[in-house]
Amino acid sequence: MKTIEEINEKIARKEATILTAAELKSMVRDGQKVTADEVDVVTTATFGVMSGTMAVMMLPVAGKCSFEKADAIWLNGVPAQPGPCPNERLGVVDLVINGTSHADDRYGGGHLFRDLVKGKEIDIFVEAHGRTYENRVTLDDIDFARIITTRLAFKNYHAIINPTATTISSIFSVTGLTGPFTETTVSGCGEINPLQNDPSHRIIGVGTRVLLNGAHGYIMGKGTRASPDKPNISAFADMKGMDPHMMGGMKTSHGPECLTSLAVPIPVLDEEILSGLKILDHDVPLPVSDVNGRTAHSKVNYGHIWDDTDKVIRIDKDRCLNHPDCPAMRTCPTEAISERFIIDRDLCINCGTCTLQCPAGVFRARLGSIEIDEGTIPI
Repeated sequence: MKTIEEINEKIARKEATILTAAELKSMVRDGQKVTADEVDVVTTATFGVMSGTMAVMMLPVAGKCSFEKADAIWLNGVPAQPGPCPNERLGVVDLVINGTSHADDRYGGGHLFRDLVKGKEIDIFVEAHGRTYENRVTLDDIDFARIITTRLAFKNYHAIINPTATTISSIFSVTGLTGPFTETTVSGCGEINPLQNDPSHRIIGVGTRVLLNGAHGYIMGKGTRASPDKPNISAFADMKGMDPHMMGGMKTSHGPECLTSLAVPIPVLDEEILSGLKILDHDVPLPVSDVNGRTAHSKVNYGHIWDDTDKVIRIDKDRCLNHPDCPAMRTCPTEAISERFIIDRDLCINCGTCTLQCPAGVFRARLGSIEIDEGTIPI
């Protein structure tokens, strides 16, 4: 058995063997025998819609004694909650702002967080005792700005279906989830999920150091709605160390959502830990749930989602019809498409929406399907 201290010493000497989860899984699929003596760390991660994301900040608004305390505050039009500290007569405002709060149906807290981390100037609008105050700031002007997630990295997160004939607006669909049983949406990353790779919870727990949106952060414990079958975690990190490529906003048919990422290194201390790391998608259960109440419907596995499917959207520019109102560009949930077929890979999350919206097939990807009693359901 190795110790974390020994592994850290090897890392310092640049002698450690470090693999991504995807690299290790590829070796396992190829039939390679991998032992705990041959690998020191495996990096796991997840990136996607994380509704339980919020920011806590203290913003400079005006000079001292300009107002007693804020009654309401907006950042780029996104509403926040003043407090918990009133900061009476100091001209600053403590606030909490949710990643799911939004200014309109295209811009929300997730977009705001990314803009701040990118160094963009944001507009502050405050109401206090019948008067208004405005300011423009960047993240450099903010002394305290942290992202806190109340739940992320769900293990075995479900696929969502709609058994009714009515299209349902949902955070799980960009254009509305159709039915009955005509499509399914999936938000889980299966075999590379941090909690999936630490099934005995020997490594991941309170105080574990992680990367949250690319910044050094810490796990606070389990998250809200965690259960034995679908555990998740809560975490925090300073916004000033975050990477805008690792975060953002996404439009859904139920309003803007927040994109958040988490990366967790798993030290390979012994064969038991390595055994947990060797799990593959076809061995990871995927519950299928009714969007109405998230009630259980059936169960498949993550192999349907990630085995032999495309991870990146492909483009066939010659198919473009030059439609004046490109449906793929208009519908893209991260606004990653411009000039009809140019994809900004910095914004694209490869969700596949464009492949379903483009009538000419400019955007293409094999998204897979699941098999349930009602038939084959495309993803």
